[in-house]
Amino acid sequence: MLETFLHIALIAAVLLLIGVYVSWRATRLDRLHVRLETARAGLDAALVRRAAVALELAASRQLDPATSLLLAAAAHEARIADADNREFAESDLSRALRAVVGQPDFRPTLAAREDGSALLDDLDAAVRKVTYARSFYNNAVTATRTARRKLLPRVLPLHGRAPLPDFFEIDDAPPES
Repeated sequence: MLETFLHIALIAAVLLLIGVYVSWRATRLDRLHVRLETARAGLDAALVRRAAVALELAASRQLDPATSLLLAAAAHEARIADADNREFAESDLSRALRAVVGQPDFRPTLAAREDGSALLDDLDAAVRKVTYARSFYNNAVTATRTARRKLLPRVLPLHGRAPLPDFFEIDDAPPES
């Protein structure tokens, strides 16, 4: 009788440990998905801010009309792009910013104008934030995908109905200083 009781207690302890481990893994996966959502929100905010600064620069009357139009069109497309075209639109905005800022003597000329240096500082900050936010988001995607590739999450759907996250790949090289 004592032997049967010990077997039952041992089986219960093993099941309890397995349950605790599965619960821990599910909680970790959930935290990774929360981190992913937070990083995505930060990335979206940084992208919106960059487009807003680009539109502000285009509307500032500091640029020639053709350059303003090019920059405004790229920023507008980046703001209204749907999920399928967002990466392309954001890459186009990056290229437009590089083309505008890369013009000969652009920075000194703009900095000499009223509010020009403030616009340049805002633009530089917005571009840096996009680079950092994309890096944080892609790191979160890597961590989440790695955790979901493990055996336990594949056998038991610990991720629930959360889709497998995709990387956000854009051309975010900053304009030349």
